[in-house]
Amino acid sequence: MNYGKFAYVYDRLMEDVSYEKWLAFLIGQKKKYLVEGSRVLDLACGTGELSVMLAGEGFSVVGVDLSEDMLMAAREKADREKADVSFFLQDMRELEGLGKFDLAAVFCDSLNYLGSEDEVRETFSRIHRHLDSNGLFLFDVHSVRQIEEEFANKTFTLNDEDISYIWNSFPGESPFSVEHELSFFVQDEITGLYERFDELHQQRTYPLPEYEQMLIEAGFTILEVTADFTDNPPDADSSRIFFTCKINKEKRKVS
Repeated sequence: MNYGKFAYVYDRLMEDVSYEKWLAFLIGQKKKYLVEGSRVLDLACGTGELSVMLAGEGFSVVGVDLSEDMLMAAREKADREKADVSFFLQDMRELEGLGKFDLAAVFCDSLNYLGSEDEVRETFSRIHRHLDSNGLFLFDVHSVRQIEEEFANKTFTLNDEDISYIWNSFPGESPFSVEHELSFFVQDEITGLYERFDELHQQRTYPLPEYEQMLIEAGFTILEVTADFTDNPPDADSSRIFFTCKINKEKRKVS
């Protein structure tokens, strides 16, 4: 996936996304499970919107992303907002050397961009190594229903004055996967002409029991599984599944 040009229109496309809900979820789980520290690892941080919001709430934030362009936009945003955030160019599948954190988060279905179970397992393992023994690991993923019924074989469009897109989604080759083909048309501020660029984004999810098994294998205890920014457990109509996990201390001692 090439996020080069995409990074520069990302925030425009995410204007209707309520980052406040992810922020509230993290703060709520921190209070609920009595996490005392304030060190947050924001993985797949993109253009840093949530990282900056977390810093504004007094958290000590490290943002990580695999796109240099995304991180450049994030750094500019943090500087503009005078937010104290450290950003690192890393792939969460190869996460290393960042120390220990009280909270680690992978939000906005970013985990669904991993292409295989092995990549998910490795990511869970890397996060485990970076989490304090009393910390929390929080993430959300698309439900199987969301992938198969709300994305596959659907077309989405946007037609604003200076930016438009056509977004076609098709079933992927792997089970519970989807390919998003996006064509963007962005107006140049100087010439007024429109430039087209294309993106292919691939996402994959898994049934709930498979996520649970991978988390347990990585050394986590699952505290909660909820859906769609509520306190309710997932059901057949859920779109976004949230996990709250902690380190299994007994397994850590054995290993």
